[in-house]
Amino acid sequence: MLRFNLKKQDKRARRGEVVTHHGSVQTPAFMPVGTVGTVKAMMPESVASTGAEILLGNTYHLMLRPGAERVASFGGLHKFMNWNKPILTDSGGFQVMSLSKLNKLTEEGATFRSHLSGEKFFLTPERSVEIQHLLDSNITMCLDECVKYPADKATVEKSMHMSMRWAKRCRQAFVERDGYGIFGIVQGGVFDDLRAESYSLLSQMGFDGYSIGGLAVGEPQSVMFDVLDKLTPHMDEKKSRYLMGVGTPSDIVGGVARGVDMFDCVMPSRSGRTGKVFTREGSLNIHNACHKDSHEPLDSKCSCPACRNYTRGYIHHLFKAKEILGPMLLTWHNIQFYQDLMKDIRQAIEEERFDTFQKEFFAKNLKW
Repeated sequence: MLRFNLKKQDKRARRGEVVTHHGSVQTPAFMPVGTVGTVKAMMPESVASTGAEILLGNTYHLMLRPGAERVASFGGLHKFMNWNKPILTDSGGFQVMSLSKLNKLTEEGATFRSHLSGEKFFLTPERSVEIQHLLDSNITMCLDECVKYPADKATVEKSMHMSMRWAKRCRQAFVERDGYGIFGIVQGGVFDDLRAESYSLLSQMGFDGYSIGGLAVGEPQSVMFDVLDKLTPHMDEKKSRYLMGVGTPSDIVGGVARGVDMFDCVMPSRSGRTGKVFTREGSLNIHNACHKDSHEPLDSKCSCPACRNYTRGYIHHLFKAKEILGPMLLTWHNIQFYQDLMKDIRQAIEEERFDTFQKEFFAKNLKW
């Protein structure tokens, strides 16, 4: 069983703690994405140094390579990748729909071909849970169908109901252990009544926490915030809430304001590999020529090695020379930026000034 302790609430913003077999996670929390057992361009020790307390792995990618059974033979994903803190694993549903060649989707599960080899696989709710068990994931996600945005209500409703039937099978397949849990995923697109129905069905199954899926898939931020405004007030205060695949710094601040506890996104690491830098003054592109003679750090208030030891001019040179150190330094910096943001958010909630924090954040109108 997974425990969630709600420590403080400032209006709808929540300060809490998720307690797992591999340690505690202070919330609101941002999870760096380690899709195939690594955060790209970073060592696990470097990720931990930023303050990250939990990583995300992915069922789809790890089942294709190196294989869940092989990871289990090494003692699970924690030992395999040398990460002794909590791990949450996505179910693989999104990747089945977005990356693979989907052959058939039925009540039983998804038949698809690997985007790597073309090999045919059949993924059921039960197998998805089994794979996550073999990985030794602290937080397991239900297998669900991810409908592309936009979609008509009838399509979303049909998909949501199937995902809820899959959720029931996932819940039944999950092996209870102390410090481990399974989250249900609330679906329903941008339709408030479908979201409410989805959550109602999941809450009857008794999950350890609840994820909000099917957002940040192309809809405007205002629409995402409106969905959260309607949904989160009805969610169990004693269970953690996870907004999947989100997102930009403003997405996160707005999500916290609406009662969300956990977030993940490839944005900081992917952006770091391509030259986009997150700073307290907005984002910048290190490729731009204006940085080639700059002796400034990326962000004067950041404590990461990229900011402490190197100039914008040097990192600009690394990217122009296509040296791997450039993406490594920017990824480290971006993840540090996200963890610093979460730390500031937690402190603001503790001091009951999150509303002021949020207003000042959005008043800057920074471009991300």
